[in-house]
Amino acid sequence: MRIIVDGMGGDHAPKEIVKGSVEAALEYGIDITLTGDKQLLEEELKSLNAPMNRFEIIHTTQIITMEDSPVKAIKGKSDSSMVKAMEMIRKDSDSVLISAGSTGALLAGGLLKVGRIKGIDRPALTALLPFRKRSTLLLDMGANTECKPDNLIQFAIMGTVYMESVVGIKNPTVGLLNIGTEETKGSELYKSAYKLMKETKGINFIGNIEAREVPEGVVDILVCDGFTGNIVLKYTEGFAHSIFSMLKESMMKSTRGKLGAFLLKPSLMSLKKGLDSNEIGGAPLLGINGGIIKAHGSSNGTAIKNAIRQGKLYAENDVLRQIKSILTTNLEDIK
Repeated sequence: MRIIVDGMGGDHAPKEIVKGSVEAALEYGIDITLTGDKQLLEEELKSLNAPMNRFEIIHTTQIITMEDSPVKAIKGKSDSSMVKAMEMIRKDSDSVLISAGSTGALLAGGLLKVGRIKGIDRPALTALLPFRKRSTLLLDMGANTECKPDNLIQFAIMGTVYMESVVGIKNPTVGLLNIGTEETKGSELYKSAYKLMKETKGINFIGNIEAREVPEGVVDILVCDGFTGNIVLKYTEGFAHSIFSMLKESMMKSTRGKLGAFLLKPSLMSLKKGLDSNEIGGAPLLGINGGIIKAHGSSNGTAIKNAIRQGKLYAENDVLRQIKSILTTNLEDIK
């Protein structure tokens, strides 16, 4: 197992990236390869009194920014921290890349530098969302704004492997995000996908899920096209932030409210932590022929540490091989 971290990717690189990497190396007892400017990375490691024997630095001279055109950056910045890391996971199937860099560039690099898994037409971006009953893996959340029915089936298969192997949920339930629970509801894409999912082996499909059911966490895996998934993700993040802001404003209006806030603070802080994306860390880009964990661009050290934990579990549970194995037995169902 080799954990590779894009040391220059993200809004707070390299400081927070290195901080999270050091915390992960100490807590999980793992070695980490950092890609990026060697001098800057070494300075950050030394400032944290990091165990230098746990780190390898691959020096690079370029950085892919959020403003760069994804495809042009991947093709034109061959000595960037992200591209060098991509080349490493292409050569070593047991390695996993963690990056808080540009999502578009990461997706483009995955396709151009690493390639897709045989049997997967399009990779899917995922997000593990904390809801009331359980955390739900949402895919796709933005990589594919337009999909075909077989793409959604592939998403369901990959999501099932990930939830079983990394999250530890046996026989996870799969739902199809739709405007109604009936099989005949929705566009042609979703009606066709429903029929295919019922016949696909290896997934525990329970039917359509309406948007109002999503916050309840009624399924382990929620499948949709990337356009819809991105809207759900952004709305969920915004709604959670708004709710906490409204609660705070309401409680601060009176002495009774302030007293109530004081008594409820431990519970509210626990709830807020459960909804904090930093505690999840990152999410896998599934469908690429290599392990890639995407951390949020604004990730702090805690988020990077937890993203590395996701990468460690991905590698230890051999998720890539398992997806390939299940796809081999299901190709006839999804084509």
